[in-house]
Amino acid sequence: MMTPRALSRQQLRACAQHLRALQRSQTVAAPAAAPIEKILVANRGEIACRIINSARRMGIKTTAVYCDAEMNGKHVAMADEAFRLGPPPATSSYLRKDKVIEIAKAAGAQAIHPGYGFLSENAEFAELCAQNGIQFIGPPASAITSMGSKSESKNIMIAARVPVIPGYQGEDQDPAFLAEQADLIG
Repeated sequence: MMTPRALSRQQLRACAQHLRALQRSQTVAAPAAAPIEKILVANRGEIACRIINSARRMGIKTTAVYCDAEMNGKHVAMADEAFRLGPPPATSSYLRKDKVIEIAKAAGAQAIHPGYGFLSENAEFAELCAQNGIQFIGPPASAITSMGSKSESKNIMIAARVPVIPGYQGEDQDPAFLAEQADLIG
């Protein structure tokens, strides 16, 4: 079994270079990086409040979104403006990609900050933002897709010469072949 250890600067550099290359190769071109004057914060609670505070310090206006249960929430009061997403279940509000994009356009937001959770790790949403000329504040869709796949993530780390726990990475899923690979790994 491999013992966790700190990565060398060379390994960290290689990993960063690989991720930058991955970012450059994304299939949907990001909109030109014009100055951001307004962002839509596609989250709620404390994370939304922190994003709103940071934006305010940077001189950027904010648009909050909320479900019916949070219409009096702190993040709604803190933002420059707020729009209703829908009823309380996240699937009917915060996870409605189409509605979030529609609100961002109506509000004149140049970018969307997803916070964490909800849409922050949704490659389809990041691509949808780009297709609508809205900057996604987060990693490109290609990186989200790669990091969302354990096997792809492991391949990226292997390519960057980061030590990983040994394992079988192939396509052959035949039980007898897998047992053979397990014996080889130990």
